[in-house]
Amino acid sequence: MSSTDTPTAVGDAPTLAARRLDGLTDRAARARPADDGDGPSGDPDAIDVFAPATDERIGSVPACGADDVAAAVERARAAQEAWAETPAAERARIVERFGELVADRREELLDVLQVETGKSRRTAVEELFDVPTGCSYVASEAPDALAEERRRGVAPGITTATVTREPVGVVGVISPWNYPLTLSMGDAIPALAAGNAVVLKPDEKTPYGALLCSELLELAGLPDDLFQVVTGEGPEIGPPLIDAVDYVAFTGSTAVGRTIAERAGRNLIGCSLELGGNNPLVVCADADVDEVARGAVQACFSNAGQLCLSAERIYVVESAYQEFLDAFVRETEALTLGVGYDYDADLGSLVDADQLARVESHVEDARERGATVETGGRARPDVAPYCYEPTVLTGVDPDATVACEETFGPVAAVTPVPDAAAAVDAANNSPYGLNASVWTADRERGAELAREIDCGTVNVNDAFLATWGANDAPMGGFGDSGLGRRHGREGIQRYTETRTVGVSRVGPLTFPDRIPTDWFVRGAFGAMRVGRRMRRGVDAVRRRLSRR
Repeated sequence: MSSTDTPTAVGDAPTLAARRLDGLTDRAARARPADDGDGPSGDPDAIDVFAPATDERIGSVPACGADDVAAAVERARAAQEAWAETPAAERARIVERFGELVADRREELLDVLQVETGKSRRTAVEELFDVPTGCSYVASEAPDALAEERRRGVAPGITTATVTREPVGVVGVISPWNYPLTLSMGDAIPALAAGNAVVLKPDEKTPYGALLCSELLELAGLPDDLFQVVTGEGPEIGPPLIDAVDYVAFTGSTAVGRTIAERAGRNLIGCSLELGGNNPLVVCADADVDEVARGAVQACFSNAGQLCLSAERIYVVESAYQEFLDAFVRETEALTLGVGYDYDADLGSLVDADQLARVESHVEDARERGATVETGGRARPDVAPYCYEPTVLTGVDPDATVACEETFGPVAAVTPVPDAAAAVDAANNSPYGLNASVWTADRERGAELAREIDCGTVNVNDAFLATWGANDAPMGGFGDSGLGRRHGREGIQRYTETRTVGVSRVGPLTFPDRIPTDWFVRGAFGAMRVGRRMRRGVDAVRRRLSRR
């Protein structure tokens, strides 16, 4: 496993300087005065932000408190009323423009992402594809997704039913550190397009990307105060944020997600939660093992494994096991480690000492239970303080931590199974159900197996982009992996409430005065019977036409 020698200090970034980061802190909600001219109250302490690549302090952001959150939500709520009345097409144009600005400013954003996350530039650029393409989709789809719909009334020709969608109001977004642009803007942009205001709480480790996006949204034409960023510790400002908003979107751990869901439930507000995963990858006997090995490297080690969609459990049909394992180890050992501002390195750093300790603990637990480290299995402080080699384990005890819990690091456990059915059973032996992949030469068989795996997204002959990149298709988890869906129309409409308006053309719908009630009841049930027969006939014709 090789490493690059590219410089890593903040000053080495092509477009970035420490003073630029300090300037972004002015965009935190706390830095803005309230309407009466008095600054929001709260803890005056700042939160230091460190570069994982060097463990150097790169700046600080305000440690907002509950009062700061309340003030931010109040400003957002006041601005949202006019925004809700703005035509959806006009809101969409601002969203589209924001996506264009993200693409135009990609070099600066890439530098910010690398500085605050420690990820490689190859990984960071994924976010610069995600955000503009997501904005384009939302801009094109939102006007139709939010449009008034005509539905069948209770009595066709006599009544009508119309459904309108109204924004929920103020949406709270709580985003993680691993993909600070994708997972913050991916929730915020559809919420804004749906007519809501957004108060975003980025992870305190990675606040600068969100603050820069605040600047770009302003340049795109978003009205003042519709997008607020509150920086601070989760336990301090998460609860008051949930208590103040009308909907909360969270990406993070299952444990924290449960707490958020409980609080949202008490407040009777909606929530969507994308949570943890211990994702399986299935290799069938007929798969091209060299192709699968390349795909498995992407599936397991993208962003040094700090990816909610990352594969951590690999199940290989026995007849292909050794050949796959050899190819997978070979591809893993060819990966390069580094934290420079170029595209030379495949993997960057873990985010901090806690994440490194978690990875080391999981690997050591597997070793103590009899697992073999086929490659990797050690930290690389010569590359970066929190760098860890991509690691392949075999012989992992089913009760080992790495087999049961999310490691969120560059660690994959490879296990032989008798056949594809056993692989599916093993894949489903988990409380998580976020993402999976199936690899086979028979795509139709692969799709059949995919439908048997209890995950919200399942990819055939791909790691995760076939589903994640499909902006028109919903994405989310089963079981302990979360609630709700992002992407697709569902990802826009989750930020709305529906209102159904029913209109009767004949006055009150009640028992008629001029007909005996028993006659009316018999006639009504007879009409229902005729209606069912007619619908069955229409459905049969549609099925025949669809086969042509």
